[in-house]
Amino acid sequence: MPYQKNKNFYRLLQKVDACLKTGMPFSIYRKPLENKVKGVFQSGDKLKTAINFEEKGFVFAPFDDNGAIVLIKADELAEVDFLPETKNIYTEVELKDSGKDFHIELIKKGLNEIKEGSLKKVVLSRKISRPVSSSPSLIFKNLLERYQNAFCYLFFHPQIGVWCGATPETLVQIKDRQLRTMALAATLPIKESSSPGWGSKEFEEQAMVTRYIKETLGSSLESIDIGELESVKAGKLWHLKSTISGILSEKTSIKQVIDSLHPTPAVCGIPSKEAKSFIKNNEGYERTFYTGFLGELDLEKKRNIDLFVNLRCMKICDGMASIFVGGGITSASEPESEWTETQNKSKTMLSII
Repeated sequence: MPYQKNKNFYRLLQKVDACLKTGMPFSIYRKPLENKVKGVFQSGDKLKTAINFEEKGFVFAPFDDNGAIVLIKADELAEVDFLPETKNIYTEVELKDSGKDFHIELIKKGLNEIKEGSLKKVVLSRKISRPVSSSPSLIFKNLLERYQNAFCYLFFHPQIGVWCGATPETLVQIKDRQLRTMALAATLPIKESSSPGWGSKEFEEQAMVTRYIKETLGSSLESIDIGELESVKAGKLWHLKSTISGILSEKTSIKQVIDSLHPTPAVCGIPSKEAKSFIKNNEGYERTFYTGFLGELDLEKKRNIDLFVNLRCMKICDGMASIFVGGGITSASEPESEWTETQNKSKTMLSII
């Protein structure tokens, strides 16, 4: 019997299931550390796009910043409570080595580019395909249960497909000209009763991201503040994070801010243009919406946005889940360790399906 305190949540899932059957676009999501699940529903199946970020709705953007940014128009909004029903138990998953040789060679190529000086950092990823039997709405519920400090979402458009995820990374939040973003980088598995043992490689990777964002946003802000470096948990992983905040200049548009930040060095590399070119020419698959961004656009107030980087995510199609994982490569990277990092990151989604 469904948990009675979540009865409105289950009604929302019924609406979602109906939209999936009839092909009506929607997104449902919960922000980090909140207990409200929100829904944005579009009344027709036409593919709409965000042009200048003056629109209202839920945006879903690809990694390629030349690609169309999908907009779920806010024809109907929903908000319900969700309270966890089960203990936060992680399911052990079987990790396979398929694709390891290709990914190791990819990392070596990236290290060679860094050695030659054309790149300082490049983020390299891979795709994992596994059968999935659970419904999208059940997967979304499981994400809410397990990843309470992440942005959890389920997105659907008939021309895009079904995507879901639990991302730990904010792209940008703007509210009443107050801007907040984060520099998130480096990964270590959580070991019980021990603190993360960060090394120079992880600290330098995080510092690169912080410097890049500070330099990129500098002209858009009247003031900027870099918070203290901290270790944060995302599922069964540690990351290094600095919060970056400031006051948005009156002359700066939302589009200018997003164009400046996306794609961040945490998902692409430094320099951005060269890293993106290397990724497209060498990863061996199209990221599409993995490492893009998603979130609210002007739902509460004009020029208020709340966007997240699309990490720890999957696409569901024809009984298969495509899961995406990657890691930042710097001069201090070791290919075998980087492979292990992607294995650890894959557990977030693999444990759900």
